Amino acid sequence: MKKQGKSTTSVHGGGLKDPHGGASSPIYPSTAYKYVGVDKYYYPRYFNVPNQEAVENKIAELEGADSGMVFSSGMSAIMSIILGFLKSGDHLLLQQDIYGGTHDSVSKELARMGIEANFCPSDPESIEAGIRPNTRMIFIESPSNPLLKITDIRAIASIAKSQKLVSVIDNTFASPINQNPHALGIDIVMHSATKYLGGHSDISAGVASMSNDHRNIIRETSLHLGGNLDVQACWLLERSMKTLEVRVNRQSENALAIAEFLNNHPKVEAIYYPGLSDHPQHALAASQMSGFGGMLSFEVSGDPDKFVQLLNVVSPVMSLGGVESTITTPAQTSHARISPEQRAHLGIKDNLLRVSTGIEDADDLIEDFRQALDQI
Repeated sequence: MKKQGKSTTSVHGGGLKDPHGGASSPIYPSTAYKYVGVDKYYYPRYFNVPNQEAVENKIAELEGADSGMVFSSGMSAIMSIILGFLKSGDHLLLQQDIYGGTHDSVSKELARMGIEANFCPSDPESIEAGIRPNTRMIFIESPSNPLLKITDIRAIASIAKSQKLVSVIDNTFASPINQNPHALGIDIVMHSATKYLGGHSDISAGVASMSNDHRNIIRETSLHLGGNLDVQACWLLERSMKTLEVRVNRQSENALAIAEFLNNHPKVEAIYYPGLSDHPQHALAASQMSGFGGMLSFEVSGDPDKFVQLLNVVSPVMSLGGVESTITTPAQTSHARISPEQRAHLGIKDNLLRVSTGIEDADDLIEDFRQALDQI
């Protein structure tokens, strides 16, 4: 059978068939299932009830993997993956350009468990040089939060395979529509489903896709950690994923239009968007992404707080990936829990603003940025 397109997979992949012929998936809210005379025990914390499996199968199909898992948050997915494979005495290598919550959690939690973790630049040479005899996993993020840096996914996957290490990527910014890291050699792909997969700023969830063998390892640890997602939220997430392709394509188009506008504005000191032809990693991004995504960031000349307060259409709220355009100051939000010195080292300035473009009309979004820039 011919492989279906991503929009078709978004709508029809995974999911549950309603025995009564309904077009949408039914909800199975029970937390108590029969155990006598059955092939397996069903229980939400076991990651195996119908609505959980509906999401898991859909993300596996979208990412081109054998299996999927759904969690209560992106951080639950990340920590479940890490703790599934690493034990006391092991070493985790991460790229330094990464979501602040991941940086903070790994830095503070793993040391208490006797697991070493350190961060290094994301270029293949630095990653390879950072591998130690006790390294067990490499964790990357591309495009990165918040500076949209691009990691050479093929090269990192090749290094991991040559060293027999597990490779993991946070694919949240790209979404499965714009990037499929399994096809580039990555073992485990995770997303904060709170963002693009949910897409409406009303779900907290995380997902991951992987081989069946890797799923067995992660699940064994995850059922002890209790990071499963409630079936009502699973149903809402699966419903939302049906429009993923059309939403992400519109968001990507809007992001490019906004980036081109900001790139030529005198009150913008720097613009970070891999879809721009003058982005230093544009060619690399084009070689591993089918679209450049709905995220961009820029440094504004002036008070960033005043600027966001002047916006009328774009909302100054935390999180990203929703149908509405939002803007945040990473130094105050996503990367607030790492030190000012660490932010400076990563190039995250106080006047850096991160934009998540929604599905509004591009002209209206550009006009909103224009009028706010005119007033600072």
